[in-house]
Amino acid sequence: MKRPVFLTVLAAGLLAGPVMAGAKTFTTELVTVRAETLARGLENPWGLDFLPDGSALITERSGQLRLFSEDTLSDPISGLPDIAVFGQGGLLDVAVAPDFEETGAVFFSYSQPGPDGAGTAIARARLIRDGKKPRLDGVSTIFSMNGKSGAGQHFGSRLVFHPDGTLFFTIGDRGQSERAQDRADHAGSVLRINPDGSVPQDNPFADDTKAAPEIWSIGHRNPQGALYDPVTQSIWTVEHGARGGDEVNRPEAGKNYGWPVISYGVNYSGTKIGLGTEAPGYEQPEFYWDPSIAPSGAAVYQGAMFPEWDGDLLVAALKYHLVSRLKRDENGTITGEERLFRGAFGRIRDVSVAPDGALWLLTDKRRGELIRIHRAD
Repeated sequence: MKRPVFLTVLAAGLLAGPVMAGAKTFTTELVTVRAETLARGLENPWGLDFLPDGSALITERSGQLRLFSEDTLSDPISGLPDIAVFGQGGLLDVAVAPDFEETGAVFFSYSQPGPDGAGTAIARARLIRDGKKPRLDGVSTIFSMNGKSGAGQHFGSRLVFHPDGTLFFTIGDRGQSERAQDRADHAGSVLRINPDGSVPQDNPFADDTKAAPEIWSIGHRNPQGALYDPVTQSIWTVEHGARGGDEVNRPEAGKNYGWPVISYGVNYSGTKIGLGTEAPGYEQPEFYWDPSIAPSGAAVYQGAMFPEWDGDLLVAALKYHLVSRLKRDENGTITGEERLFRGAFGRIRDVSVAPDGALWLLTDKRRGELIRIHRAD
């Protein structure tokens, strides 16, 4: 059995534009970098994606979507659906369609209210920029999870497009761990749909009448990071463990990643989870953290600015206030870890690679920041 690697703007009150007075320099193992604040005052920013012109869409968990363009942060973009903002729920991730230049399509995940509570949903819309304030048009919810509940935790949810045109996304177990083992329940899963919300015919459970056809893999606790990795040509996810046992996985079609049957963490009470760390029929993670770092957004580094990091994974962490650089060999195998910016910026919710190769970070707080990391030498 494979074993995992283990290593112990002035707009609506927002300040935008580089704030060089607060610039900081960091010496990492391979390169010296400088951090500058691009915007302040974001309300618990959650996700970010770049448009073809280099501007970026940024979500705030409190229910606002903003455009950062030419050092200016927009007012909230109109057109969003009703969002259930409570606990860990709200407006979550955003992804720009690969064909955006032709369609103007953007996708976002959010906690959708319903009669039984709330659940993760995915919507599609067109971003309109016609010289006026940016707005969304033609908003349509293309996926809505089953089993909505009043629980305020573990909505997931990251979005990532695969080169085959399908959309992968994640949903947590909604605080009810046993749901992650039910193939008919969207909770605790990695899922895959077409951009119109239909189910790809090659999904592992597309023809299984006892399973939810959108599901790609099950047994996930709360994946808040997802990316497409060109090195291994596969989807990777990052998920919160309980007390310890945060995981990096490479989900494969139809497979079970163990939660809550196996885990490298323990319950918050200190008691054992399930059967322990492994059992037949359950996949091992590629990497895990114990103690937990509370990982969130993740990216694979590909860019001209930091060739020293080419192919490495970058994981934002809420606990310890850092970015974990997971070093990889030419085959994509994780070989080690470097912890960057520990304690410098507070809770880091997301990390993205900009078109010029710089890193953009979102800090998770009431007056959150957008921070750019660039080369200093």
